[in-house]
Amino acid sequence: MTHQELALKLYNVCHLTGEFKLRSGKLSHEYFDKYKFESQPELLKEIAKQLAPKIPKDTEVLAGLEMGGIPVAVALSFETGIPVSFIRKSAKDYGTCLFAEGASVKNKKVCIVEDVITSGGQVILSAEDLRSIDAKLGHVVCVINRGGAEANAKLEATGLKLDSLFKREDFPG
Repeated sequence: MTHQELALKLYNVCHLTGEFKLRSGKLSHEYFDKYKFESQPELLKEIAKQLAPKIPKDTEVLAGLEMGGIPVAVALSFETGIPVSFIRKSAKDYGTCLFAEGASVKNKKVCIVEDVITSGGQVILSAEDLRSIDAKLGHVVCVINRGGAEANAKLEATGLKLDSLFKREDFPG
């Protein structure tokens, strides 16, 4: 599948119109429902295939952010063989009481994996948490960067380089 064919399939599966409040608090007349594409094995497999080359070669752990980044990170793990850590928005208060589950990120070169990024706010919060447990961060990959240059700039200001499979302008409309 070509990059353009994948873009059209994603758009047809997950692009919604209406009135939506985004995580950033902004209102939007369009929404990319990541769960629509993450629940489709054919699409998720192709996303991983095309996104994998954007992961830095020295990455030791993929950090999938709760909740939408997790399926993408697992698919990327299958594609690359790189272990995954599952990153919660906050530590659970039972069991291990950790916010990072799975592969250890301590003193490892970690690439954060997210599904859709608008402002980068959750990535920045999770990066702070990961750095607090000695993860070595520098890279973020996502499926859709709908925030464009603004999201890139916010992440770069915190020492993170963002690579996305698609930008808003890659889709119709």
